[in-house]
Amino acid sequence: MSGTLSEADIAQKVREARNFGELSAILGYAHEEHVVTTDDGYLLKLHRLVSSKGHENQPKQLHRPVVYFQHGLLTNSELFMLVTHPRKCLPIVLAEQGYDVWLGNNRGNKYSLNHVDKKVDSPEFWDFCIDDFARYDIPTSLDYVLTYTKSAKLSYIGFSQGSAQAFAAFSIHPDLNERVNVFIALAPIMLPAGYSSSLLNALLKRNPSLIFSIFGRKSMLSSIATLQSILPFFILQKCVDIGLVHLLGAYSKNITPLQKIAAYPHIYCSSSVKAIVHWTQIMRNSAFSTYEHEHESNVASSKRRENEVIPSKRYPTDAIQIPMVLIYGDQDTLFDLDTVMQHLPPSKVTVCRLADYEHLDVLWGGNVHNDVIPNVLEALSRVHR
Repeated sequence: MSGTLSEADIAQKVREARNFGELSAILGYAHEEHVVTTDDGYLLKLHRLVSSKGHENQPKQLHRPVVYFQHGLLTNSELFMLVTHPRKCLPIVLAEQGYDVWLGNNRGNKYSLNHVDKKVDSPEFWDFCIDDFARYDIPTSLDYVLTYTKSAKLSYIGFSQGSAQAFAAFSIHPDLNERVNVFIALAPIMLPAGYSSSLLNALLKRNPSLIFSIFGRKSMLSSIATLQSILPFFILQKCVDIGLVHLLGAYSKNITPLQKIAAYPHIYCSSSVKAIVHWTQIMRNSAFSTYEHEHESNVASSKRRENEVIPSKRYPTDAIQIPMVLIYGDQDTLFDLDTVMQHLPPSKVTVCRLADYEHLDVLWGGNVHNDVIPNVLEALSRVHR
Protein backbone atom coordinates (compact mmCIF):
# COMPACT_ATOMS: atom_id res chain seq x y z
CA MET A 1 0.00 0.00 0.00
CA SER A 2 2.73 2.45 1.00
CA GLY A 3 4.28 2.54 -2.48
CA THR A 4 1.39 4.58 -3.86
CA LEU A 5 0.99 6.94 -0.92
CA SER A 6 2.62 10.25 -0.05
CA GLU A 7 4.25 10.77 3.34
CA ALA A 8 1.24 12.87 4.35
CA ASP A 9 -1.10 10.01 3.41
CA ILE A 10 1.00 7.48 5.32
CA ALA A 11 1.20 9.75 8.37
CA GLN A 12 -2.58 10.02 8.49
CA LYS A 13 -3.09 6.27 8.06
CA VAL A 14 -0.50 5.52 10.76
CA ARG A 15 -2.25 7.98 13.06
CA GLU A 16 -5.53 6.10 12.58
CA ALA A 17 -4.07 2.59 12.88
CA ARG A 18 -5.34 0.55 15.82
CA ASN A 19 -2.64 -2.08 16.21
CA PHE A 20 0.64 -3.52 15.00
CA GLY A 21 -1.03 -5.47 12.20
CA GLU A 22 -2.58 -2.37 10.69
CA LEU A 23 0.70 -0.48 10.95
CA SER A 24 2.53 -3.30 9.18
CA ALA A 25 -0.06 -3.37 6.39
CA ILE A 26 0.24 0.39 5.85
CA LEU A 27 3.99 -0.06 5.37
CA GLY A 28 3.49 -2.98 3.01
CA TYR A 29 3.99 -6.04 5.20
CA ALA A 30 2.01 -8.88 6.72
CA HIS A 31 2.81 -10.13 10.20
CA GLU A 32 2.53 -13.02 12.62
CA GLU A 33 1.70 -12.97 16.33
CA HIS A 34 3.35 -15.37 18.79
CA VAL A 35 2.67 -15.69 22.53
CA VAL A 36 5.31 -16.82 25.00
CA THR A 37 4.94 -17.50 28.72
CA THR A 38 7.65 -16.42 31.15
CA ASP A 39 8.78 -18.56 34.06
CA ASP A 40 6.79 -16.33 36.41
CA GLY A 41 3.60 -16.64 34.38
CA TYR A 42 3.31 -13.54 32.17
CA LEU A 43 2.07 -13.99 28.61
CA LEU A 44 4.05 -11.84 26.18
CA LYS A 45 3.08 -11.22 22.57
CA LEU A 46 5.82 -11.15 19.93
CA HIS A 47 5.35 -9.71 16.45
CA ARG A 48 7.11 -10.98 13.33
CA LEU A 49 7.25 -9.41 9.87
CA VAL A 50 6.75 -12.25 7.43
CA SER A 51 6.17 -11.00 3.88
CA SER A 52 5.57 -7.90 1.85
CA LYS A 53 2.07 -7.38 0.53
CA GLY A 54 1.66 -9.00 -2.88
CA HIS A 55 4.46 -11.52 -2.24
CA GLU A 56 2.80 -13.78 0.35
CA ASN A 57 2.91 -16.82 -1.93
CA GLN A 58 6.58 -16.61 -2.78
CA PRO A 59 8.80 -19.28 -1.16
CA LYS A 60 10.21 -18.08 2.14
CA GLN A 61 13.97 -17.77 2.33
CA LEU A 62 15.34 -20.39 4.70
CA HIS A 63 17.78 -19.61 7.50
CA ARG A 64 17.46 -15.85 7.26
CA PRO A 65 19.53 -13.98 9.85
CA VAL A 66 17.29 -13.11 12.80
CA VAL A 67 16.95 -9.62 14.28
CA TYR A 68 15.00 -8.94 17.47
CA PHE A 69 13.74 -5.45 18.46
CA GLN A 70 12.88 -4.31 22.00
CA HIS A 71 10.97 -1.11 22.68
CA GLY A 72 11.47 1.48 25.42
CA LEU A 73 9.71 2.51 28.61
CA LEU A 74 5.93 3.10 28.44
CA THR A 75 5.79 1.95 24.81
CA ASN A 76 5.33 -1.25 22.81
CA SER A 77 6.39 -2.89 19.55
CA GLU A 78 4.44 -0.31 17.53
CA LEU A 79 7.08 2.27 18.46
CA PHE A 80 9.38 1.16 15.61
CA MET A 81 6.58 1.30 13.02
CA LEU A 82 5.30 4.84 13.66
CA VAL A 83 6.92 6.50 10.66
CA THR A 84 5.92 8.35 7.51
CA HIS A 85 7.73 6.22 4.93
CA PRO A 86 9.01 2.61 4.75
CA ARG A 87 12.57 3.85 4.15
CA LYS A 88 12.46 5.44 7.62
CA CYS A 89 11.22 2.26 9.31
CA LEU A 90 14.16 0.18 10.49
CA PRO A 91 12.24 -3.14 10.84
CA ILE A 92 10.84 -2.76 7.30
CA VAL A 93 14.26 -1.89 5.86
CA LEU A 94 15.78 -4.96 7.51
CA ALA A 95 12.96 -7.19 6.27
CA GLU A 96 13.57 -5.87 2.76
CA GLN A 97 17.26 -6.70 3.21
CA GLY A 98 16.39 -10.34 3.92
CA TYR A 99 16.41 -10.38 7.73
CA ASP A 100 13.87 -12.31 9.78
CA VAL A 101 12.48 -9.47 11.91
CA TRP A 102 10.85 -9.99 15.33
CA LEU A 103 9.63 -7.38 17.81
CA GLY A 104 9.10 -8.01 21.52
CA ASN A 105 6.66 -6.62 24.07
CA ASN A 106 7.24 -6.19 27.80
CA ARG A 107 4.78 -7.44 30.38
CA GLY A 108 2.16 -4.82 31.15
CA ASN A 109 1.91 -3.11 27.78
CA LYS A 110 -1.16 -3.35 25.53
CA TYR A 111 0.02 -6.63 23.99
CA SER A 112 1.04 -8.36 27.23
CA LEU A 113 -1.81 -7.90 29.71
CA ASN A 114 -2.34 -11.55 30.64
CA HIS A 115 -0.95 -13.85 33.31
CA VAL A 116 -1.60 -17.51 34.05
CA ASP A 117 -3.24 -16.68 37.40
CA LYS A 118 -2.82 -12.98 38.28
CA LYS A 119 -5.63 -10.58 37.41
CA VAL A 120 -4.62 -7.51 35.42
CA ASP A 121 -6.45 -5.21 37.86
CA SER A 122 -4.53 -6.51 40.86
CA PRO A 123 -1.41 -4.97 42.47
CA GLU A 124 0.27 -8.37 42.16
CA PHE A 125 0.11 -8.24 38.36
CA TRP A 126 1.88 -4.85 38.28
CA ASP A 127 4.58 -5.74 40.81
CA PHE A 128 7.43 -5.70 38.28
CA CYS A 129 10.32 -3.49 37.21
CA ILE A 130 13.53 -3.61 35.13
CA ASP A 131 14.72 -6.62 37.13
CA ASP A 132 11.80 -8.68 35.82
CA PHE A 133 12.23 -7.51 32.23
CA ALA A 134 15.87 -8.63 32.45
CA ARG A 135 15.36 -11.81 34.48
CA TYR A 136 12.34 -13.14 32.58
CA ASP A 137 11.01 -11.20 29.57
CA ILE A 138 14.20 -10.84 27.53
CA PRO A 139 15.59 -14.38 27.92
CA THR A 140 12.15 -15.96 27.42
CA SER A 141 11.50 -13.96 24.25
CA LEU A 142 14.95 -14.56 22.77
CA ASP A 143 14.85 -18.27 23.56
CA TYR A 144 11.47 -18.59 21.83
CA VAL A 145 12.64 -16.76 18.70
CA LEU A 146 15.82 -18.80 18.44
CA THR A 147 13.98 -22.07 18.95
CA TYR A 148 11.18 -21.22 16.53
CA THR A 149 13.56 -20.09 13.78
CA LYS A 150 16.05 -22.91 14.49
CA SER A 151 18.79 -20.29 14.63
CA ALA A 152 21.96 -20.50 16.69
CA LYS A 153 22.20 -16.73 17.18
CA LEU A 154 20.29 -13.53 16.64
CA SER A 155 21.00 -9.80 16.56
CA TYR A 156 19.43 -7.60 19.25
CA ILE A 157 18.31 -4.00 18.65
CA GLY A 158 17.05 -2.13 21.69
CA PHE A 159 15.76 1.41 21.90
CA SER A 160 16.10 3.37 25.16
CA GLN A 161 14.92 1.10 27.99
CA GLY A 162 15.07 -1.73 25.48
CA SER A 163 18.83 -1.26 25.62
CA ALA A 164 18.86 -1.05 29.43
CA GLN A 165 16.95 -4.32 29.65
CA ALA A 166 19.60 -5.89 27.44
CA PHE A 167 22.50 -4.47 29.47
CA ALA A 168 20.90 -6.04 32.54
CA ALA A 169 19.83 -9.32 30.94
CA PHE A 170 23.13 -9.99 29.20
CA SER A 171 25.02 -9.29 32.44
CA ILE A 172 23.06 -11.81 34.53
CA HIS A 173 22.43 -14.48 31.87
CA PRO A 174 25.89 -15.53 30.60
CA ASP A 175 24.31 -18.03 28.19
CA LEU A 176 22.75 -15.15 26.22
CA ASN A 177 26.25 -13.93 25.42
CA GLU A 178 26.65 -17.07 23.31
CA ARG A 179 23.34 -16.60 21.50
CA VAL A 180 23.48 -12.91 20.51
CA ASN A 181 25.96 -11.95 17.80
CA VAL A 182 25.60 -8.17 18.12
CA PHE A 183 23.73 -5.79 20.42
CA ILE A 184 22.78 -2.50 18.75
CA ALA A 185 21.66 0.09 21.30
CA LEU A 186 19.62 2.96 19.84
CA ALA A 187 19.53 5.98 22.14
CA PRO A 188 20.82 3.74 24.96
CA ILE A 189 20.20 4.43 28.60
CA MET A 190 21.90 2.99 31.64
CA LEU A 191 22.70 5.81 34.07
CA PRO A 192 20.58 8.85 33.20
CA ALA A 193 21.46 11.92 35.23
CA GLY A 194 17.88 12.72 36.19
CA TYR A 195 14.69 14.46 35.15
CA SER A 196 15.10 17.66 33.16
CA SER A 197 12.76 19.55 35.48
CA SER A 198 14.94 20.59 38.43
CA LEU A 199 11.97 20.64 40.83
CA LEU A 200 10.76 17.21 39.75
CA ASN A 201 14.29 15.87 39.82
CA ALA A 202 15.00 17.07 43.36
CA LEU A 203 11.64 15.96 44.72
CA LEU A 204 11.61 12.45 43.30
CA LYS A 205 15.28 11.67 43.86
CA ARG A 206 14.85 12.55 47.50
CA ASN A 207 12.06 9.99 47.84
CA PRO A 208 11.42 7.79 44.77
CA SER A 209 8.57 6.03 46.58
CA LEU A 210 6.63 9.30 46.42
CA ILE A 211 5.69 8.12 42.92
CA PHE A 212 3.70 5.29 44.53
CA SER A 213 1.85 7.81 46.69
CA ILE A 214 0.85 9.77 43.58
CA PHE A 215 0.08 6.99 41.09
CA GLY A 216 -0.58 3.93 43.23
CA ARG A 217 0.94 0.48 42.82
CA LYS A 218 -0.65 -0.73 39.61
CA SER A 219 -0.41 0.60 36.08
CA MET A 220 1.18 3.85 35.00
CA LEU A 221 -0.85 5.48 32.19
CA SER A 222 -3.62 2.89 32.27
CA SER A 223 -6.01 5.22 30.40
CA ILE A 224 -3.47 6.71 27.99
CA ALA A 225 -4.75 4.87 24.91
CA THR A 226 -8.19 6.37 25.37
CA LEU A 227 -6.81 9.86 25.94
CA GLN A 228 -4.56 9.65 22.89
CA SER A 229 -7.52 8.61 20.75
CA ILE A 230 -10.02 11.27 21.90
CA LEU A 231 -7.91 14.38 22.44
CA PRO A 232 -7.86 16.85 19.53
CA PHE A 233 -4.48 16.49 17.88
CA PHE A 234 -3.29 20.05 18.54
CA ILE A 235 -3.88 19.52 22.28
CA LEU A 236 -2.22 16.10 22.23
CA GLN A 237 0.80 17.50 20.39
CA LYS A 238 1.17 20.34 22.87
CA CYS A 239 0.93 17.95 25.83
CA VAL A 240 3.52 15.55 24.39
CA ASP A 241 5.91 18.34 23.42
CA ILE A 242 5.71 19.90 26.89
CA GLY A 243 6.18 16.53 28.53
CA LEU A 244 9.27 15.76 26.46
CA VAL A 245 10.80 19.09 27.44
CA HIS A 246 10.25 18.63 31.17
CA LEU A 247 11.11 14.93 31.34
CA LEU A 248 13.85 14.56 28.70
CA GLY A 249 14.94 18.09 27.94
CA ALA A 250 13.99 17.27 24.34
CA TYR A 251 12.65 19.98 22.03
CA SER A 252 11.84 17.68 19.08
CA LYS A 253 13.21 20.08 16.50
CA ASN A 254 14.32 17.18 14.29
CA ILE A 255 10.88 15.55 14.36
CA THR A 256 8.77 16.84 11.47
CA PRO A 257 5.11 17.87 11.81
CA LEU A 258 4.11 14.84 9.71
CA GLN A 259 6.10 12.54 11.97
CA LYS A 260 4.29 13.94 14.99
CA ILE A 261 0.95 13.28 13.30
CA ALA A 262 1.97 9.66 12.78
CA ALA A 263 3.61 8.97 16.13
CA TYR A 264 2.12 11.12 18.88
CA PRO A 265 -1.32 9.42 18.96
CA HIS A 266 0.50 6.15 19.78
CA ILE A 267 3.56 7.34 21.68
CA TYR A 268 2.71 6.08 25.18
CA CYS A 269 1.49 2.78 26.56
CA SER A 270 0.95 1.26 29.98
CA SER A 271 3.65 -0.15 32.25
CA SER A 272 4.06 -0.50 35.99
CA VAL A 273 4.49 2.40 38.38
CA LYS A 274 7.22 0.28 39.99
CA ALA A 275 9.30 0.51 36.80
CA ILE A 276 9.25 4.32 37.05
CA VAL A 277 10.25 4.12 40.72
CA HIS A 278 13.11 1.79 39.78
CA TRP A 279 14.48 4.28 37.24
CA THR A 280 14.23 7.06 39.81
CA GLN A 281 16.25 4.95 42.26
CA ILE A 282 18.91 4.39 39.59
CA MET A 283 19.13 8.13 38.99
CA ARG A 284 19.27 8.91 42.71
CA ASN A 285 21.94 6.30 43.43
CA SER A 286 23.93 6.91 40.22
CA ALA A 287 24.12 3.13 39.90
CA PHE A 288 22.64 0.77 37.32
CA SER A 289 21.36 -1.68 39.89
CA THR A 290 18.48 -3.88 40.96
CA TYR A 291 15.37 -2.52 42.62
CA GLU A 292 15.75 -1.35 46.21
CA HIS A 293 12.73 -2.18 48.35
CA GLU A 294 12.37 0.87 50.52
CA HIS A 295 10.14 0.70 53.59
CA GLU A 296 7.38 -1.15 51.78
CA SER A 297 4.62 -3.12 53.44
CA ASN A 298 2.18 -3.45 50.55
CA VAL A 299 0.50 -6.69 49.56
CA ALA A 300 3.19 -7.48 47.01
CA SER A 301 5.79 -7.31 49.79
CA SER A 302 3.80 -9.20 52.40
CA LYS A 303 6.51 -11.78 52.93
CA ARG A 304 8.99 -9.12 53.97
CA ARG A 305 9.23 -7.53 57.37
CA GLU A 306 7.53 -4.15 57.43
CA ASN A 307 9.98 -1.31 56.79
CA GLU A 308 12.75 -3.74 55.87
CA VAL A 309 15.15 -2.33 53.28
CA ILE A 310 16.49 -4.80 50.73
CA PRO A 311 19.59 -3.20 49.21
CA SER A 312 20.15 -3.06 45.48
CA LYS A 313 22.96 -4.80 43.62
CA ARG A 314 24.82 -3.41 40.63
CA TYR A 315 24.32 -5.20 37.37
CA PRO A 316 27.72 -6.63 36.29
CA THR A 317 27.58 -5.04 32.85
CA ASP A 318 31.36 -5.09 32.49
CA ALA A 319 31.03 -8.87 32.07
CA ILE A 320 29.03 -8.63 28.82
CA GLN A 321 30.89 -10.37 25.99
CA ILE A 322 28.61 -9.45 23.09
CA PRO A 323 29.86 -6.90 20.51
CA MET A 324 27.93 -3.71 21.21
CA VAL A 325 27.18 -0.73 18.97
CA LEU A 326 25.97 2.39 20.77
CA ILE A 327 24.13 4.80 18.45
CA TYR A 328 23.31 7.99 20.32
CA GLY A 329 22.58 11.67 19.84
CA ASP A 330 24.92 14.24 21.28
CA GLN A 331 21.88 16.22 22.49
CA ASP A 332 20.39 13.24 24.33
CA THR A 333 20.11 14.22 28.00
CA LEU A 334 19.67 10.58 29.07
CA PHE A 335 23.06 9.45 27.81
CA ASP A 336 26.61 10.28 28.81
CA LEU A 337 29.20 8.25 26.92
CA ASP A 338 31.99 8.57 29.48
CA THR A 339 29.74 7.40 32.31
CA VAL A 340 28.39 4.42 30.39
CA MET A 341 31.81 3.34 29.14
CA GLN A 342 32.99 3.00 32.74
CA HIS A 343 30.54 0.11 33.08
CA LEU A 344 31.16 -1.74 29.79
CA PRO A 345 34.15 -3.70 28.46
CA PRO A 346 35.77 -1.16 26.05
CA SER A 347 36.97 -3.83 23.64
CA LYS A 348 33.36 -4.86 22.95
CA VAL A 349 31.98 -1.39 22.22
CA THR A 350 31.72 0.60 19.00
CA VAL A 351 30.30 4.12 19.22
CA CYS A 352 28.30 6.09 16.68
CA ARG A 353 27.62 9.71 17.64
CA LEU A 354 24.83 11.59 15.87
CA ALA A 355 25.28 15.35 15.76
CA ASP A 356 22.35 17.43 17.04
CA TYR A 357 20.18 14.34 17.72
CA GLU A 358 17.96 14.06 20.79
CA HIS A 359 16.58 10.87 22.36
CA LEU A 360 13.57 10.15 20.13
CA ASP A 361 15.30 11.48 17.02
CA VAL A 362 17.15 8.18 16.65
CA LEU A 363 13.80 6.63 15.67
CA TRP A 364 11.75 9.55 14.40
CA GLY A 365 14.19 12.20 13.19
CA GLY A 366 13.51 13.43 9.68
CA ASN A 367 16.83 12.10 8.39
CA VAL A 368 17.05 8.68 10.08
CA HIS A 369 17.20 6.95 6.69
CA ASN A 370 20.53 8.67 6.06
CA ASP A 371 21.97 9.02 9.58
CA VAL A 372 20.79 6.02 11.59
CA ILE A 373 19.68 3.13 9.41
CA PRO A 374 22.94 2.86 7.38
CA ASN A 375 24.89 2.53 10.65
CA VAL A 376 22.60 -0.29 11.77
CA LEU A 377 22.98 -2.06 8.42
CA GLU A 378 26.75 -1.77 8.66
CA ALA A 379 26.79 -3.16 12.20
CA LEU A 380 24.67 -6.13 11.12
CA SER A 381 26.72 -6.76 8.01
CA ARG A 382 29.88 -7.12 10.09
CA VAL A 383 28.49 -10.18 11.86
CA HIS A 384 26.98 -11.72 8.72
CA ARG A 385 29.89 -11.41 6.31
